[in-house]
Amino acid sequence: MTLAYRRQLLATSLFVGAAMLATPAVAQDAGQPVAPQTVCPPNATSPDCPPAQTTNDQAAGQSATGVTPAGDAATAIGADAGGADIVVTGSRIASPAAASASPLQVIGAEQIQQQGAINVQEVLLQNPAFGTPGISRTNSSFATQGAGAATVNLRNLGEDRTLVLVNGRRFVSGQPGSQAVDLNVIPTQFIERIDTLTGGASAVYGSDAVAGVVNFVYKTKFDGLQMDGQLGISERGDGFDRQVNILAGKNFADGRGNIMLFGGYSKEGTVFKKDRSTEAGSSAIDSSSLGLSTGRDEDLFTPRTLLSGFAPGGRIYAGDQTFSYNTGSLVNCTGANCGGFNRSDFRYLAVPVERYVAAGRANFEVSDAANLWLEGNYAKTKVQTVIEPFPLSSDLVAIASGGQVPIQTVVGGVTYRNPFVPDAIFNAATDTDGDGLRDIYFDRRLADFGNRTQSASRDLFRIAGGINGKFLEDRFSYEAYGIYGETKEKQNGNGQFNSANFVQALNSYRDPATGQIVCADPAARAAGCIPANIYGIGTLANTAAYLAAPTTLDTKVTQTVAGANVTGKLFSLFGADPIGINVGTEYRRETSSNVFDLLTQQGLNGNNALPSTYGKFDLWEGFGEAIVPIVQNRPFFHSLSLRGAVRVSDYSTVGTTFSYNYGGEWAPIEDIRFRVIKARSVRAPNINELFQAPQQDFPSGLQDPCVGVTATSTGTVSTNCRAAPGVNANIAANGAFVANQADLQGITSFAGGNPNLQEEKGDSFTAGVVINPRSIRGLRNLVVTVDYFNIRIKDAIVSTPLQFILNQCYANSIQSYCDLVTRRSAVVGPNSAGSLDEVNSGPSNSGGVKTSGIDTTVTWRQNLADWGLGGTLGLRGSYTHLISGYSIPLPDSDRDYFAGEIGAPRDKFTINGSFDIDGVGLTTTGTWISQSSLDDQLTGARPGSNPLYRVRPQFYLARSSASAPPTISNSMSAATIC
Repeated sequence: MTLAYRRQLLATSLFVGAAMLATPAVAQDAGQPVAPQTVCPPNATSPDCPPAQTTNDQAAGQSATGVTPAGDAATAIGADAGGADIVVTGSRIASPAAASASPLQVIGAEQIQQQGAINVQEVLLQNPAFGTPGISRTNSSFATQGAGAATVNLRNLGEDRTLVLVNGRRFVSGQPGSQAVDLNVIPTQFIERIDTLTGGASAVYGSDAVAGVVNFVYKTKFDGLQMDGQLGISERGDGFDRQVNILAGKNFADGRGNIMLFGGYSKEGTVFKKDRSTEAGSSAIDSSSLGLSTGRDEDLFTPRTLLSGFAPGGRIYAGDQTFSYNTGSLVNCTGANCGGFNRSDFRYLAVPVERYVAAGRANFEVSDAANLWLEGNYAKTKVQTVIEPFPLSSDLVAIASGGQVPIQTVVGGVTYRNPFVPDAIFNAATDTDGDGLRDIYFDRRLADFGNRTQSASRDLFRIAGGINGKFLEDRFSYEAYGIYGETKEKQNGNGQFNSANFVQALNSYRDPATGQIVCADPAARAAGCIPANIYGIGTLANTAAYLAAPTTLDTKVTQTVAGANVTGKLFSLFGADPIGINVGTEYRRETSSNVFDLLTQQGLNGNNALPSTYGKFDLWEGFGEAIVPIVQNRPFFHSLSLRGAVRVSDYSTVGTTFSYNYGGEWAPIEDIRFRVIKARSVRAPNINELFQAPQQDFPSGLQDPCVGVTATSTGTVSTNCRAAPGVNANIAANGAFVANQADLQGITSFAGGNPNLQEEKGDSFTAGVVINPRSIRGLRNLVVTVDYFNIRIKDAIVSTPLQFILNQCYANSIQSYCDLVTRRSAVVGPNSAGSLDEVNSGPSNSGGVKTSGIDTTVTWRQNLADWGLGGTLGLRGSYTHLISGYSIPLPDSDRDYFAGEIGAPRDKFTINGSFDIDGVGLTTTGTWISQSSLDDQLTGARPGSNPLYRVRPQFYLARSSASAPPTISNSMSAATIC
């Protein structure tokens, strides 16, 4: 969870505000596009709109409701402030009676302000409909790119299946090759509200909306000046956060025009992993994989330190002997513990993120038929990451020989000994390749070069503009718009090395003419080669000028969009409201480039081999939808309507795709409404999935099926394992196949794009009920929604899991999977004979994903004056029960369950209580997460089946704050941060 580092902490925030406010808007201007929401006119009496009491509070703060109450909400394109038209949730059509057929949850500006969130991701993650984000500042300190970014993940179906919009339109991605939007660039103070529409919505909003849509709606008609600032620090003295913002707006031309400008600065502070604890104990203890690496279940949560074998003093493997300097002097640690290194002392739990954000929007209504609008965003995000020094092994240096390093060299026909090699190591070393020279293998923590650091700077620019208006006696409206956005990232890193130079530096001898230790290769000496001494602690520090290799990354993502649509009212059926239709077209072009430095591209600096990726695609789309009111104000039919939508897209990559939805709403009485919708959504493969060059990875947690196999054991797994010569050699040496820690940590994987991918198809079904008992005086401000959802994705684009590949090869004898597995034929340095060297994978349309569950939301707000008391009491709650959730790597393969695992709990709810009196409010938010389990692909146990792999349920008090309305110049807020 993104806010994990804040759990059980206490912080105090200081807000300073100054405002000059005039005529706050009751409706967005005509320049605002249709967004996925329901909006009600004043004094509405339909089942979708509660009575217009406490409207300002409701509009700004309602969350977890199926409808958006009256207040500062958006009307349709071209609608006036009187609210004659209503924007329909999940639709581009304005209709006075239709309501949402898909569940909607709304977070208003007041709720965002109350939470004091610097990044809006923190607010969204309190919604149970969102799963663990793929990228946040608490899980990206190891990322080769994208560190500190903030993405959203609806239904645990992934960022690329969650469509993010701003004012109902697409926003440029913050990650190269992906559609994931970085929420760091969305200014929280510029947001009027956030609409989360769950369920497939591709037919209405386009590709990627398989899980749903998150729409950020900007403020409009703001007139005045608002300034605010915030400081916060945890009770442990870290995580220092601060922000300062200014928002200015002005209405002009008798309200026909408005201009708003925003500027803000924020910085979120560093938190170290070692300063926090989990139920397994202190995070300073690197014990996360102890039980899995030893094979002893009872040790899984034992609070012992599991040290990395890559220590600053290193290990030198000479013949059948192992040596180390971890005691400060050379010791022979053959068959004993050579010492280790605790990585957790260095790792970030939350990376520091610094943001500069600017935004603006303007509109001018020339006439009812022509309203011009313009909006723009600029954001610069700076991120610093630090992780422990590099774990260096000789196979990353002497790549051609698999890690074998000669400790003798031949110069002028004379064989010389490397002068740095101690006698004990030289005498134990043997000639392992038959060239007449003694060889060794080695590994060490490259503390000589210091910690690995990365400095990333991301710049986003986006501009959108267009025209809209009404025609044919206001029965029809139109909009035409264009968008251009780009995201650039520049990244610099340290702590890596140049493997080619390292090989030359290890090949040294004492020049008899000078008595100096020099590199053996004359060309290397001319290039500045410095002899490398790997025998001891800190002995490489003086070689950094020659061996150290800074890393760089340059990325660029662009998005160009142009579109137009027309919305209108046709005739009526049976006296109901007119049929509403919308038709339109859109063109979109996406490009992406991702370029690391040359050494990184070739894997010659200890980094993963990450070749450059370039790609682009474009598409034309046509879409249409209709809402058909059937009956209104009849017995048992207060309202009944049907709806449908279709979209046809022509991609330059996958060809033509189709998406659609159909459903309806029925309110037998005013107080209750049933809704149902079925949708087919599509997601076309992104640039990385199509065009990415094979990328190297070093996966962790893989379980070798051959562990424990003996020369006489029976069964399919044993037979397939013994087919590898290296496995047999391992068994002969140990009596049974064993894999040491270096084997588990030394597995490489390559995965690239697949240009033959096709679109994936998601079928979603949602059915629910909205209850708003207006006829009961004490409950007329209560809204309860219950919705069942079921989403199935066919032809899902997945990278086949590596553990699945291993299991299919050895347990089921499928040769196509065995072709992806490479084992070492003999002992290579610290790695055992027969150990896994490579397990490769890649994306395909061979998977399936399914998730289902129940969403329940409750919203209630009561003016206590009705009960003879003062103030207003509010309650908002949202609860999601996950019935099932799993992916299928290939047709007919075993399911990979994620429901009930960490990040996708079976049950999660968030409840928010508020009390307001005389302009001062108190708000408290709590979140409960049910018991969760470790990934079944890691443990082999289905979620919830083994208590050793469970994490206890937790309740987190998210925040309690006191605030004042914006007309108050100063206010103090005490916040409990989780």
